[in-house]
Amino acid sequence: MTGTGAEPGEPLRIGVLGAARIAELAIVGPARATGTRLVAIAARDRARASGFAAEHGVEQALDSYADVVAAPEVEAVYDPLPNALHGTWNRAAIDAGKHVLSEKPFAANAEEAADVAAAARGRGLVVVEGFHYLHHPVTRRLHELLASGELGELVHVETTLEIRDPGADDPRWSLALAGGATMDLGCYSLHAQRVLAPWGGGEPELVDARAGERPGAPGVDEWLEARLRFPSGATGVARCHMASDRRQMTYRVVGSRGEALVANFVEPHLDDRLVIETPAGRHVERHGTRSSYTYQLEAFVRAVREGVPMPIDADDAVATMRLIDACYVAAGLRPRPRLGATGAHPVR
Repeated sequence: MTGTGAEPGEPLRIGVLGAARIAELAIVGPARATGTRLVAIAARDRARASGFAAEHGVEQALDSYADVVAAPEVEAVYDPLPNALHGTWNRAAIDAGKHVLSEKPFAANAEEAADVAAAARGRGLVVVEGFHYLHHPVTRRLHELLASGELGELVHVETTLEIRDPGADDPRWSLALAGGATMDLGCYSLHAQRVLAPWGGGEPELVDARAGERPGAPGVDEWLEARLRFPSGATGVARCHMASDRRQMTYRVVGSRGEALVANFVEPHLDDRLVIETPAGRHVERHGTRSSYTYQLEAFVRAVREGVPMPIDADDAVATMRLIDACYVAAGLRPRPRLGATGAHPVR
């Protein structure tokens, strides 16, 4: 599937929604590395967009998100907006006939994610949630160890994401902006469990979950731990903590013949180690510190230009949001609310 009138060899033309902190790592650097054009950006105000464009080589700053989505030169939209806005602007991009690379989480909750996925169905568009870790060789190798039988049958998996407190004013602590540790971090922990379905007899089901609320932010989770069970009987534990005393992003898979640990599956550009332990011994593999976001953008471009399928799609995003919502309910919290029709947050 190709973008608007573009030839397969032409650089993909991407419009960026918002001057988010993640954008430099997640799209600016990868675009530079892959020869992808960032043709437009809008932010909460024009000056912010102009500054970002000048600093990072985006071709033009526009007045609003709607202008980026509507711009004829934009073939695909990258959406790193606050969580509560993802569903709204992913849907707007789809309605405008644009491909979408959305930061996670895909929407505020499963209902909204399903609405966005339904809008994408049958449109011939690439619409994907940005679980970039999937594309890095270190994660691909981990999955290969299961597929080859080297680790034996899947027995147990643990995924842990912890970061230090980003500060009291961080929007990720806002319920209205669909914040919380599970939305920001736990989505990775849960997704990394879900993608093991081929070796677990199918999708894991939630057994139970517990969470701790952020002091002064009712309904917003500071941490969450979920226990899962696969149809095969294999078990899983997915953890996240957004005010921890350490930074940790590990992916541990235990099989009947051995186990493997990815030291930092979300940030392999900082630590690319894969530690494998079997009866034959313990050894460490390294799979390169090239950014997982760069691998992801390459896959996205191939999907748009050549029709090469990505490992996940919009339906996968819905399944992850359903699991997130289930975790919240099991832990005694409510799923994140959709952005109100009155627009409590400026939707530019």
